[in-house]
Amino acid sequence: MAVEVKKLGFDAIKTKGWLLAYKWLILRRISQLAILVLFLLGPWFGIWIVKGNLVSSLTLDVLPLSDPYVVMQSLFAGHLMEVTAITGALIVVAFYLLFGGRIYCSWVCPVNVITDAASWLRYKLGIKGGTQLSRNTRYWILAMTFVIALVTGVMAWESINPVTILPRAIIFGSVSAWIIAIAIFVFDAFVSQRGWCGHLCPVGAFYSLLTKFSLLRVNAYARKKCDDCMECFAICPEPQVITPALRGEEKNISSMIMSVNCTNCGRCIDICSKDVFKFDHRFNKKISIKVLHQREVLP
Repeated sequence: MAVEVKKLGFDAIKTKGWLLAYKWLILRRISQLAILVLFLLGPWFGIWIVKGNLVSSLTLDVLPLSDPYVVMQSLFAGHLMEVTAITGALIVVAFYLLFGGRIYCSWVCPVNVITDAASWLRYKLGIKGGTQLSRNTRYWILAMTFVIALVTGVMAWESINPVTILPRAIIFGSVSAWIIAIAIFVFDAFVSQRGWCGHLCPVGAFYSLLTKFSLLRVNAYARKKCDDCMECFAICPEPQVITPALRGEEKNISSMIMSVNCTNCGRCIDICSKDVFKFDHRFNKKISIKVLHQREVLP
């Protein structure tokens, strides 16, 4: 059943109210904005709560945080790393092993705002189809960034990585960074649906590797209540991850979304008027029959 763009989310707003229909999206934007503001407070206002950027930072002069992907590129390039950088990377890895690596993509990454805006425009204009890229392309690009670093001794990817150069563009007004941002927007909006994050970005590919055993998951715990409106598939940045959890009852497949590519963005939770989805932990693999029964008998 096709979903009309103008009706996307209408039932959720009618059933739950506007705030609950956008709750997780609002919280994500607050998270992304708060992280950006923390990095800007120092250069702009001299308030150094956080020193550095998304690549490497020091919070309150105590807590070091380093992007493990950048640290690995640096090691492949043959650079010696300081103990604080290694420690910061290990802290970040531990966090994402617990909560899911691709939560970085939806709750931290500034490029997510651009790709979400492109996706919104695409739906608004009713653009269908486009260039189809393999989702494995991002893993090949990831591998190539390490190979190039190993062969050349240079972290070439970091010179064009939009995740790291966009904050610098905001601080210093880099024209080239804004050109890359606009290019990503145009690519996602008019060329390939969710093409950048879903098919090309090696950063998302790297962080997905940290998700295999993560605790935080989305659970289609009330999948019997699904009315096949398909809105969760329309709004999800990685819609292929939903199918096993939502459609796997006959095959005795868990209702937990276990794919490493789920970004834990929460939009499927927001947009579902039947409240089929919720955030859960990976060990709760039972669907609450009691809750389902209550919802079936309620008017």
